[in-house]
Amino acid sequence: MKKQAETLKGEVKKMFLSSVNHSISQKLKLIDSIQRLGVSYHFEHEIDEALKQIHNTVNNKSTITADGDLHFLALLFRLLRQQGYRISSDIFKKFKNEQGKFNEVLVNDVQGLCSLYEAAHLRAHGEDILDEALDFTYSHLKLLANQLNPSLSAQINHCLRQTFHKRVTRLEARYHITVYEEDPSHEEILLTFAKVEFNILQKMHQKEIGSITKWWKHSNFGTRVPYARDRLVEPYFFSLGMSYEPQDTNGRIIVGKLIIAISLLDDTYDAYGTIQELELFTKAILRWDNSLIGSLPQCMKVVFDTIVELHDEIEMVTVKSGKSSFVMPPIKQGICSLAEAYMVEAKWCHEGYIPTYDEYKANGILTSVLPLLAISLLGLGEFATKKFEQQRVHVASAVECYMKQYNISQQEAYNHIYKDVEDCWKVINEECLKTDIPKFVLNRVINLARICEFIYENHEDKFTNGELLKDYIPSLLIDSICIEQQPSEKLFHM
Repeated sequence: MKKQAETLKGEVKKMFLSSVNHSISQKLKLIDSIQRLGVSYHFEHEIDEALKQIHNTVNNKSTITADGDLHFLALLFRLLRQQGYRISSDIFKKFKNEQGKFNEVLVNDVQGLCSLYEAAHLRAHGEDILDEALDFTYSHLKLLANQLNPSLSAQINHCLRQTFHKRVTRLEARYHITVYEEDPSHEEILLTFAKVEFNILQKMHQKEIGSITKWWKHSNFGTRVPYARDRLVEPYFFSLGMSYEPQDTNGRIIVGKLIIAISLLDDTYDAYGTIQELELFTKAILRWDNSLIGSLPQCMKVVFDTIVELHDEIEMVTVKSGKSSFVMPPIKQGICSLAEAYMVEAKWCHEGYIPTYDEYKANGILTSVLPLLAISLLGLGEFATKKFEQQRVHVASAVECYMKQYNISQQEAYNHIYKDVEDCWKVINEECLKTDIPKFVLNRVINLARICEFIYENHEDKFTNGELLKDYIPSLLIDSICIEQQPSEKLFHM
């Protein structure tokens, strides 16, 4: 299968070479397909060179944006911004009428509406035209989804549920392979390569979760930590959402273990330790001193030792790669900050105190594991209501804190928090346009935001309630994609 993949990869590269004389529209379509199919990491140089050339051409020829239709300009805008190139949102002013509103005639262009909706999610602060575009396209696409044929309606609903910019790449690849295959204009070579590559990576991912499962069983957490929840797929799924590429295989395994260890830590503060025990436990973590935990229950000692052992494992890997000095200090600090913040939440819960939303957010920054996971993966948000988890005794959720502080309804609290999340996305988009940080680093950070969007969408918590992942796990980790054998002369015909 790997030999077939290499052959197909070479043929796709030839498609880039042959696209030199193609129109900008054709180049954009090819790049968009490659990215959606989840194989863009094979062609990063080719994609960047193509978009650099397109960006230069657009800057030198104003007629390109002046003459372009809605779909073309929206796709151009999205792909360039995703790559970190600056392009003004003013290119969409031509689609407004004399009253400053988007022309209603655009409603007849379903492809253009979807593309503009996708592009608008690359907005930054102050780009009112993109805020307006988002409202305009969403309202009309919502209506069109109930009027068009089932296939088109399904694609619109998929777009509305989560745009490509915010969608977990591996999930989008699995979905888009099916959609792309149904497109009469699809490139057979690219489609087959995407299928083969998906299956190759799936086998790698299966081995990785197998390694994590072996570690879990060997550690015997189920017996040694009675309150531990036997959930291995959910942590690995989170890790997979951060990066699915082959070069990160060791990082995914370590991050998967780290998430499990953090879950044990969280459960220790939430469901087991007394306040007195947790204060001593926290002091031991902050001092990184196991001599302080002698009087604690054995299960808490196991959790402490697990965290230290994982820290040492990461250090051993990063020392070999020469990244230890960059990776280890923030990881250790992240674990300590996490313990301190969990202690604050434990006291709130013990006292029955409902913090203000501002207090919740300030402490939530510390209890967020995202920076810790990002550093771990590179070295190798929490806004859900947690209704499922609140079957246990827990500190109030963000929504409850907002409702109490501002004396508003649950729906109003949801709306305010949603605006906070969207503001964070605008900041992410802005920073990606004005930084010299390598793109592969930025991608890991954006992927963290994407997996959080997915895990906590619709006010649910798929991490805590693994049942909500039952429709996704098989497609990514169990069911391979069927590849029909193609006659060689057809498969490699250009």
